[in-house]
Amino acid sequence: MDLLNTLVDKGLRRELPTREEALAVLATSDDDLLEVVAAAGKVRRQWFGRRVKLNYLVNLKSGLCPEDCSYCSQRLGSKAEILKYTWLKPDEASKAAAAGVAGGAKRVCLVASGRGPTDRDVARVSQTIEAIKEQNEGVEVCACLGLLSDGQAERLRDAGADAYNHNLNTSEGTYRDITTTHTYADRVDTVQKAHAAGLSACSGLIAGMGERDEDLVDVVFSLRELDPDSVPVNFLIPFEGTPLAKEWNLTPQRALRILAMVRFVCPDVEVRLAGGREVHLRTLQPLALHLANSIFLGDYLTSEGQAGKADLDMIADAGFEVEGTDTTTLPEHRADAAAGAVAGGCGSGGGGGGCAPCGDTGAESGTDTATGTAVETAPETESVSAARPDLVAVRRRGAGTDLAPNA
Repeated sequence: MDLLNTLVDKGLRRELPTREEALAVLATSDDDLLEVVAAAGKVRRQWFGRRVKLNYLVNLKSGLCPEDCSYCSQRLGSKAEILKYTWLKPDEASKAAAAGVAGGAKRVCLVASGRGPTDRDVARVSQTIEAIKEQNEGVEVCACLGLLSDGQAERLRDAGADAYNHNLNTSEGTYRDITTTHTYADRVDTVQKAHAAGLSACSGLIAGMGERDEDLVDVVFSLRELDPDSVPVNFLIPFEGTPLAKEWNLTPQRALRILAMVRFVCPDVEVRLAGGREVHLRTLQPLALHLANSIFLGDYLTSEGQAGKADLDMIADAGFEVEGTDTTTLPEHRADAAAGAVAGGCGSGGGGGGCAPCGDTGAESGTDTATGTAVETAPETESVSAARPDLVAVRRRGAGTDLAPNA
């Protein structure tokens, strides 16, 4: 297929595809799916070999968020029966993080619900970062605390944070349909603050909220322009008790096409297979490893993932290997650019790699909320009109409970 040959050539050169080419990837048929995966896999292997980076989420504060993001189980007015608790103490959070590190995680992602941290919250999280670093040599720590005020990114960096996550989630044109309590520009500002402070910036999207192909391309092109080193791709988990509970707009095949499009647009960044992979990719998860070079191990913020051992077995069975702490995730040109605080677009070098709402279930950001108005439905849907408790399991173990975590 000429389209795929062109996209592979561009990906190997770190050249930006056209919008028309990106849209064409999303429009390919199921008959062409394996060709699409194989082509994007060539780009993935060029920059990341067969390595898979493991990330582990710790939900520092769960539920009761004042923001109204439609996709989020922790949103204002959410009736989802999730765990609700206030801040974990630094030693509790460090203990939770250690479980993920023991399971092979290279990065620990610290997430807290809310609009954004107070200075006291930043001090609290700084103590947690220091505790985790002291007990786990070589581990990376990413924070995801919502919208940042001036100086807070610098304080987190000084405490030892390596990265900061704040997702764009959807296109600027449709953002108002998903969230009303803050703006798309607020999110961009926070990513830029993290970048400017020398933190590795992590920012991604949530697919499956009823958006059009054009909206998916818009947000991914915006991400490339923002230049994060890490782009988490979440797939909406329609949590019962949230406005988007009936939005089942994804098939496994469409999820793979979305991942392939992201890889072609951002060829040399850490593309993370994040929340919702178990729900929407299901038995096709191993194919996604040919597109993404990073996943979350075990559970998410308020929902359960597949067993940690199953994650590790899947990676091995698919012919991939877990990335060690002695290996630099990013290609050399991006790592050098990040060290020198040089920016230049997803495909050219710069700032970050991170976690959290990115690594949430996709349906639950942990940092905001929304109106409940869905945007225009994509043409390819599963047409599920009811909650699916068989696919969406609320987290009842790990952080905030007395039960052992899934790692």
